[in-house]
Amino acid sequence: MAQDQSQHPLASRAGLPAAGRLVVKVGSSSLTSVSGGISSEALVGLADVLAERRLAGTEVILVSSGAIAAGLAPLGLARRPAQLSTQQAAASVGQGLLMAQYSQAFAAHGVTVSQILLTADDLVRRSHYANAHRAMERLLNFGVVPIVNENDTVASHEIRFGDNDRLAALVAHLVKAEALVLLSDVDALYDGPPSAGASRIPLVTSPADLEGVTIGRAGKAGVGTGGMVTKVEAATIAASSGIPALVTSTANAAAALRGEDVGTWFTATGKRQPIRLLWLAHLARVLGTLVLDDGAVHAVGERRRSLLPAGVVGLSGVFEAGDPVQLVSSDGTVVARGLVNYSSAELPRMLGRSTHDLAEELGAEYERSVVHVNDLVVLQAAAAS
Repeated sequence: MAQDQSQHPLASRAGLPAAGRLVVKVGSSSLTSVSGGISSEALVGLADVLAERRLAGTEVILVSSGAIAAGLAPLGLARRPAQLSTQQAAASVGQGLLMAQYSQAFAAHGVTVSQILLTADDLVRRSHYANAHRAMERLLNFGVVPIVNENDTVASHEIRFGDNDRLAALVAHLVKAEALVLLSDVDALYDGPPSAGASRIPLVTSPADLEGVTIGRAGKAGVGTGGMVTKVEAATIAASSGIPALVTSTANAAAALRGEDVGTWFTATGKRQPIRLLWLAHLARVLGTLVLDDGAVHAVGERRRSLLPAGVVGLSGVFEAGDPVQLVSSDGTVVARGLVNYSSAELPRMLGRSTHDLAEELGAEYERSVVHVNDLVVLQAAAAS
């Protein structure tokens, strides 16, 4: 159920100047020069804007791409590599170069910065999440601007966010930010190609506002990973968990933080939820599928109950206990996603059976749900259908 936006502390972009805590994300394309590498002019310009805001009293967390891009030239690479190990090498070289420039640019204003490198594991595992939260809060208490990036050097395909836009949405949730500002080289979301005279979309109040809008992907520079589509996905993730978001260009950063009418504002449409469920709904790499009978579809999708073995009529994929799986109806409609309690090797002999029968035959450890309600997120589109 959508929350009353009149009660949200940031009901519109006009409230940004008074925000106490903001997460700002900047993309690689906004920081790189034409010849490759980091553009000192662009980086210093952004640091000037954010330092001014920090000194005015707003706590700022910067999620910055650019490590891989910064490492390309020193390694003699012309463009972002496709191979994961080469990306990791470039990130390892580039992250230090990137942070050195940020440290110098913010220090010119007397502002200290810190480096925080995260993987998806750090925001999904309960103990890691708590540690990340405590570290971030302590840094903010000291007046530091934390600079966050994905830990590209060690992250595998399985535990990657995929791009820093999604990471920024989760970080905004982690620190309970009042808003998320996503900066790139495009000034707003448009209802068509801007070069063809399309109109800016100033406000998005629900996913329905974007029906029929074609959203572009990564640009020609080849240094980023997403393009406008990931900005919209990240803004939607944030908005659905109670955090409004603004999508605009890095050139508009100062105007945006002054609350001026720039970019595209995504109003908060939902309430905050556990970050693990946010990851599960939007980012998790699904490893299997469980097919539910009609009763289980109703129990899970409408009554918000745990999934029991009796309601599962089929499965596919190879997964272990604790892996993400999707729950679908007999016609293939995705109802929910969840963390499964059994492996794909264990489940076949359990299908359609009661937990009581399973406990009697296989032992007390089998008297539990296939997916517990606390590890399950119902997908809104499926629930509404």
